[in-house]
Amino acid sequence: MEDHLRNRDRLAKEWQALCAYQAEPNACSIAQSEANLKKNRHPDFVPYDHARIKLKADCSPSRSDFINASPIIEHDPRMPAYIATQGPLSHTIADFWQMVWEHGCTVIVMLSPLAEDSVKQCDRYWPDEGSSLYHVYEVNLVSEHIWCEDFLVRSFYLKNVQSQETRTLTQFHFLSWPAQGLPATTRPLLDFRRKVNKCYRGRSCPIIVHCSDGASRTGTYILIDMVLNRMAKGVKEIDIAATLEHIRDQRPGMVQTKDQFEFALTAVAEEVNAILKALPQ
Repeated sequence: MEDHLRNRDRLAKEWQALCAYQAEPNACSIAQSEANLKKNRHPDFVPYDHARIKLKADCSPSRSDFINASPIIEHDPRMPAYIATQGPLSHTIADFWQMVWEHGCTVIVMLSPLAEDSVKQCDRYWPDEGSSLYHVYEVNLVSEHIWCEDFLVRSFYLKNVQSQETRTLTQFHFLSWPAQGLPATTRPLLDFRRKVNKCYRGRSCPIIVHCSDGASRTGTYILIDMVLNRMAKGVKEIDIAATLEHIRDQRPGMVQTKDQFEFALTAVAEEVNAILKALPQ
C-alpha cells in the first residue's frame, strides 16, 4: 500500500484508467426525465436506470417511484450493503424517509454540512427539536451528542402514522470534510467509521450514506469502508481500483477526484498500520 502511494506514476496511471472506465449498462434516462429532473440536487449526479432505489409509488405523495438513490451491492444482490443518495432537497424529504422506512434502515451516515460558505449542501431533513411530520413519517429527535469536533451523533425515533409502527435509528454526521477538498487527516474519518460500524454491527439492512451529490464524499467513504470490511473478513487480494469500478457500476461518478482516490488509499494504509501495531508482537 505504501509503495503504491509513493509511486506517483502508478497512481496517475491508475486514476487515468479509472476515468476512462465506462460502466455497462449506463443509461440514466429515468432520472433525467422531465418528471424527475427537479428531484436531483445536481444534474450530473443521478442513478442509473438499471440500479436505482424504487419507492412504492402508491405510498408516495407524488405517486412516483423515483428518488435520487442507488443500491450499492457488496456481494449479495438481494441485500445492498449501502444506499448511496444525495442530500435531500426540501421537496424530497418525505421521499427520503419513505426510503428509510421501506428498506428498514437503522443507520444514516451524513458527510456534508447543511451549508458551506453560504451554499446549501443539503436540506435539514430532521427537526431542530421535538418532532416533524414528513408525509406519513413522524421524525422525533431523541438526542444529539457532539462526540468530538469532527462529528456528532443523533438518535431518531421514526413513526409511520398510518400503521402506528415505530422504529429507532441513528445518524452519524461527519463535519470536517469540505466540499472542495479533503479532511486534514484520515484519522477522524477512520474513528468515525469505527463508531458507525459498532452501531451497525449485526444488522441486515443497508447503511444510508449521503453527502450533497451522493457521489464524491459518499463514494470515497463507501470505497474505504468496503475495502476495510473485505480485509476484516480475511480477503487475501485487495484491489482498490477494481473495487471502485465495482462501485461505479452501480452509481455514476463515485469518487470524483484523484485526491479523493488517494485519500481512500491512504486511509486504508493507515488503518492496516494501526491494526498491525495493535497485534501482539
